[in-house]
Amino acid sequence: MGSFSIWHWLVVLLVVLLLFGSGKISGLMGDLATGIKSFKKNIKEDEPDASMTDTTVVPPAGNLPSPHVPGAGVHAASTDAARTTVRQPPGV
Repeated sequence: MGSFSIWHWLVVLLVVLLLFGSGKISGLMGDLATGIKSFKKNIKEDEPDASMTDTTVVPPAGNLPSPHVPGAGVHAASTDAARTTVRQPPGV
């Protein structure tokens, strides 16, 4: 009673074929196959080749602002009871 026999599955398959028709089911299977092929193609494109390895050199991080980026300096603020002073790098 707990498991279905082969005859139960054949009757279910026959009912599904009668309801949806073989054309619609084969179309769905074709769409599924196209989706799987597209997925595999995109996964293969994402794998990096040896010729595409990153060879850029990243300079070490420092505390000097970049001369090419305006306003990239470090702003230091000091406060006391009477006033607030903000020091900006030259050229800002």
